[in-house]
Amino acid sequence: MRILVSGAGGLIGSALSARLVAAGHTVVSLRRGPSSGAGDAQTIYWDPEGDQFDPAKLLGYDAVVHLAGENIAKGRWTAAKKHRIRQSRVHSTQLLSHALAELARSSGNASGGPSAPLAAAEHAAHAAAVPRCFLSASAVGIYGDRGDELLDEDSRPGQGFLAEVCQQWEAATAPAAHSGVRVVCLRFGVVLARHGGALATMLKPFRWGLGGRLGSGRQYMSWITLEDAVAAIMHLLESQSLHGPVNVVAPQPVTNRQFTAALATALRRPAILPVPAIALRIMLGEMADQLLLASARAVPRRLLESGYQFADPELLSALQRVLSASAPR
Repeated sequence: MRILVSGAGGLIGSALSARLVAAGHTVVSLRRGPSSGAGDAQTIYWDPEGDQFDPAKLLGYDAVVHLAGENIAKGRWTAAKKHRIRQSRVHSTQLLSHALAELARSSGNASGGPSAPLAAAEHAAHAAAVPRCFLSASAVGIYGDRGDELLDEDSRPGQGFLAEVCQQWEAATAPAAHSGVRVVCLRFGVVLARHGGALATMLKPFRWGLGGRLGSGRQYMSWITLEDAVAAIMHLLESQSLHGPVNVVAPQPVTNRQFTAALATALRRPAILPVPAIALRIMLGEMADQLLLASARAVPRRLLESGYQFADPELLSALQRVLSASAPR
């Protein structure tokens, strides 16, 4: 396949791009920059903050994987930061979705009419060049803070800033879906990788023996290793019958207390310094309640039903592998 990937420089995007190329696919990166930028065989440019995107830039691809977005865990959530979080996800997805919808509609205009019909051969070539699959990132944050409730893709959305952003983010894919493009919303949990993301941030204090549970430690955490996240995306690219939301999480969510114990065991370090919820709120403000203290016990029902087999279904063995000398594999 020929696949366009936004956010290809990020944690998931870079690993996905490498895995796709190794599997024999062609990957082109959609990067932020002047929309008039010339680009090259591996890169095209766009301005996701603008109001225009040329649909012709999407011609010639089998699929579009949209992973770009403002880092939600970097920096305190000021009003400006929250605006960037929302805009970088919702508006950019709207631009791509409308462009895909426009291409899909034009490829279906074989019968002609007053608006410059395509010749049959030209129409067939155009239709073949239109992406038929749009995988767009989302997050299990859509469920909000739900305690120990078991959450699958049919569970109702929750409340709060992140839940609202995720709902708008997924709703932005509607134009593409309504035009016949197969749309999958990738509801990621916490992605575990040694060299980036949340786990990399935790490693230093835990290695110094300064780790501990956050707040009560009873809040659930839906997690997945980077390798499984990438493999799941590749599975979804090839699974023609799957569309709509998919929880990209391991099948065994854990509480923060359980995660803390597993990470301490994997590192062979104590974890006896809990961080009170009030201290997290003082340090991080709203982010503490939304990212660190909220509970989302999400399970990957649709992935499992589709036949996906997890390489890392259990947390302790997953952490041990990710932190081993052989990782990443």
